Amino acid sequence: MIQLGNYNTLKVIRSTSVGIFLSDDEGTEILLPNKYVPKGLQPGAPLTVFCYLDHEERPVATTLRPKVIRNHFAYLEVAEVGSYGAFMSWGLEKQLLVPFREQTIKMQQGQRHIVHCYLDEKTFRLTGSARIQRFLSHAPPQLESNTAVELLATRTTPLGWEVIVDHKYKGLVFHTDVFQPIAIGDVLQGYIKTIRPDGKIDVVLQPLGVQMLEPTAKCILNKLLENGGFLPLHDKSSPEAIKNTLQLSKKAFKKAIGVLYRQRKIVIKEDGIYLP
Repeated sequence: MIQLGNYNTLKVIRSTSVGIFLSDDEGTEILLPNKYVPKGLQPGAPLTVFCYLDHEERPVATTLRPKVIRNHFAYLEVAEVGSYGAFMSWGLEKQLLVPFREQTIKMQQGQRHIVHCYLDEKTFRLTGSARIQRFLSHAPPQLESNTAVELLATRTTPLGWEVIVDHKYKGLVFHTDVFQPIAIGDVLQGYIKTIRPDGKIDVVLQPLGVQMLEPTAKCILNKLLENGGFLPLHDKSSPEAIKNTLQLSKKAFKKAIGVLYRQRKIVIKEDGIYLP
C-alpha cells in the first residue's frame, strides 16, 4: 500500500509522455513526473520516492526530500499566509498548510514554528499543526536508561530545554546537563536518563556512565590535536572553563582524563594536559 506523506520504495512499470508510473506490490500506481525521473532508470527497477497530493489533489511521487514526513515534527518557515491558514516551506512545490484552527498564535510570513505533519482523515490531505502537545504520547515504561534517541529542541524553560523525543514523546534536558549551544529547531542526539511518573522523559546529551568515556575521551584527544597537543585544563579547572572549551561537564572531563592518563595517551601537568 502506498503511504501518502512518507517514503515508498516502488517499481517502475511503464513510461508515458508526462512521466513514469510506479507501482507497489498490490498494483497501486502513482505518477513520477518527468522532471523527477532519474537518468537511466530502467523498467522494473526499484525507486524510493516521497508520495503526496499535488496542487490538483492527485497522488504524485517525487524524488525531492521534504523537511518533514507524516507523523513527524520539524521547524518550518512560513512562506505565505492565505485565507485558509499559513503555508509552510517544506522543500516541495506544494507547500504544507497549517490551518488557522491548528495554530496556537497567528502565524506571520517569515516566522518559523515547530509543526507536526499528519494526514487529515476528512480531506485526505497532508496537514500541519502547531498544536504539538496533542500529538505527543506518554513514554512507555520499557524505555531503558541510556538508550540513544533523536531530539528536536522546542523551547527553553527555567528548568531546561523541552524536546520532542523520537517524534513521539515530550522530554526535558536540564540546563545543568547542557554543555553546548542549543537553539529552537535543533536536531540533537540524546540519551534517556529517567522516565517520570507522568510519562515525561529526562534526557541528557551525552551517554551515561561507562558508555560516556569513549566519546568523551575522543573529544578531548581531538581538541588536543587541534590545539597543538596542549589544553590549559586539569582537575582543578573551573566547570565554566571546561564547558567553554570542550562542552563537557567537569565530572565527565575528570573521568575521561583519568582513563586517558592510565592508558598513557596524555600527560597531566600543573598547567594543563599534554599529548605525550
